[in-house]
Amino acid sequence: MRLALVLLWLGAAAACGPGRGFTHRPGPRRLYPLVFGQHVPNIIEDNGRASGPPEGRITRDDEKFKDLVPNYNPDIDFKDDEGTGADRLMTQRCKEKLNTLAISVMMQWPGVRLRVIEGWDEEGSHLEHSLHYEGRAVDVTTSDRDRRKYGMLARLAYEAGFDWVYYESRSYIHCSVKTESSVGMGAGCFPGEARVLTTEGERDLASLRIGEKVLAADDTGKMVYSEVIAFIDRDPNATRRFIEVTAENGVAVTATPSHLLLLAAADGWREAFAAAVRPGDVLLTRGEGGVMRPARVTHTRPVFKRGVYAPLTKTGTVIVNDALASCYAVVRSHALAHAAMAPLRWRAGWRGAAAGDAPRGVHWYASALYYFGDFVLPSSYTYR
Repeated sequence: MRLALVLLWLGAAAACGPGRGFTHRPGPRRLYPLVFGQHVPNIIEDNGRASGPPEGRITRDDEKFKDLVPNYNPDIDFKDDEGTGADRLMTQRCKEKLNTLAISVMMQWPGVRLRVIEGWDEEGSHLEHSLHYEGRAVDVTTSDRDRRKYGMLARLAYEAGFDWVYYESRSYIHCSVKTESSVGMGAGCFPGEARVLTTEGERDLASLRIGEKVLAADDTGKMVYSEVIAFIDRDPNATRRFIEVTAENGVAVTATPSHLLLLAAADGWREAFAAAVRPGDVLLTRGEGGVMRPARVTHTRPVFKRGVYAPLTKTGTVIVNDALASCYAVVRSHALAHAAMAPLRWRAGWRGAAAGDAPRGVHWYASALYYFGDFVLPSSYTYR
């Protein structure tokens, strides 16, 4: 059954390409190009429902500079007039949307590539509060510089997930994104200070390593120790917005808004995004004798913390700060996400987990699933 779900998801993704659907290729949806001077959505860029307000210029000496990532996508041409590589630097969210747009451009116009003429700006060539100074904006054209394509390019940019797109100039399209912290970017995580119980004792997630066993729960809800086979996301330096969920017994678990927590239900458990948990819901918390103990949620609140970690166990669950959580995020179904991650479990079973530190960032396999899932799964199945 699990293999069938994996093949269903991945097979549908390969067949469909951009567009929405579930088990079949959707019919073509007509896209209308933007006209010169138009922006989508039809609100100002710094509105919270668009890319949001600026948070301050980033220089090479700032602590936040390390959060900018270079984009070496060979399918994108970078103008880089300065010769410093600055145009390749951007936030992770901007990079992901830009890479998606590059694919759309090649599909729309075979033989044509996306071209970036401006990315992160360190020279002060934009207005005072420009998002270029934060690596959250790019100005793009097509590689053939055919201005007749720019209206459609703008539309493709918005469809690729940019939070605000502006046909600003007849020479380029301006695109920008929200901050990572405002959308809980990444695969869905816990902060580095979160605690787990290993066979060697209690540890924080920042010190947890692949190959260790942590307390989790099996399909029946019984507490078991399960091996950490990978990290879906791991970034010690990132600062994210989390949701802290507190229960009546004092248990408090903190996760990014898109992470799945497992709540008590009549037939065992049900999943819910951390952002959707409300007072009155019931957490499953660590009890005595290997049995989970229900505890009613009393309140939730947003918090900002540093470090993001998402361990993947063989069971697909983990008990964090004494509360049961899924290892997965973004996709609303724990069972579907667990099935889709089966290849990583099989690989660990065949070769054994590669003990030690995990690389920084979102795991390549999880990133691919999120990318394809965004095209394949209906919007009701994913975190928005």
